[in-house]
Amino acid sequence: MKKLKFLITLSLFISLSYSFAQSKVAHIDTQKLISEMPEVIAKQKELSQLEKTYTTEIENTYKEFQSKAQSYAADAENQTEITNQARQKELESMQQNIQSFRQTATEDLQKKQVEMMKPLYEKAKAAIEKVASSQGFDYVLDSSAGGSVIMAQGKDLMNEVKNELGF
Repeated sequence: MKKLKFLITLSLFISLSYSFAQSKVAHIDTQKLISEMPEVIAKQKELSQLEKTYTTEIENTYKEFQSKAQSYAADAENQTEITNQARQKELESMQQNIQSFRQTATEDLQKKQVEMMKPLYEKAKAAIEKVASSQGFDYVLDSSAGGSVIMAQGKDLMNEVKNELGF
């Protein structure tokens, strides 16, 4: 009985190994592909411009804050304690607004990046699947840096997928 179980297990293992050996496997560096897509490059420029806009707004507001703080500090001796306290509260409020705007800008940039890039990632994935299917590959492994697969051999689909995407 033990021999029969062993033979059945061995034949199952051999048949599975044979079926995997028959599978065609390709690889592609998806990070490189996506970074070279013209649409991605354009969206990254758009995001960079938005980031510059936010940075400029934050810098201008901070300069205004610094200017007021210096002016208030220089004039503090000539003002009443109530006026100085009101000015201090105003400066604290400005500082909180700057921090809040900085956080909101960061969140907005992250949200826009996801919104802009998700369709492009899906487009790249669809192109990879189409090229792999048309060439009869059963599996396509991601050979991006940091990925779980390191390949020395195998078909790289980079050029075909770029052609499919039109660049």
